[in-house]
Amino acid sequence: MDEQLVRDAFARHAAGVVVVSARVGEGFRGLTATSFVPLSLEPALVVVALDRFAATRAAALAGGLFNVSVLAAAQEFVADRFAGRAPMVDPSWREVKHVIGSNGLPIIAGAAAWFACAVERVVEGGDHDLVIGSVTEVGLGTGEPLVLWDRSFWRLGGR
Repeated sequence: MDEQLVRDAFARHAAGVVVVSARVGEGFRGLTATSFVPLSLEPALVVVALDRFAATRAAALAGGLFNVSVLAAAQEFVADRFAGRAPMVDPSWREVKHVIGSNGLPIIAGAAAWFACAVERVVEGGDHDLVIGSVTEVGLGTGEPLVLWDRSFWRLGGR
């Protein structure tokens, strides 16, 4: 199968944009993801697909915890930073507006919503792992979510 054709087809799937965060030593790791989905209400579970070689994946699995910040429409630059398309985020996150959740992990300030999670299970899936998280805490922000479609960011009402 043509890998570029698969990439192009995947890009045609609209998805919400999140930042997944975890602790490593005294610092933090984070990455932008579009493969986040609610899995269950009872118990509250979510799934995020993380690249098998991502430092954030390793940190989440090692610490057993991760947070998911659902980015708001105005947070494109934040998405780009954690995707590696803008200045990299240092482990202190001092240049990224955030708050520390009760689990000790960062939540992006101004996020449309956020989830604090404990790693429940990991399922291998090709070059990514599906990390199932048990939701331990949740919060709501304001505003519309940021959406990725056809390799561009969109708001619900358009670009």
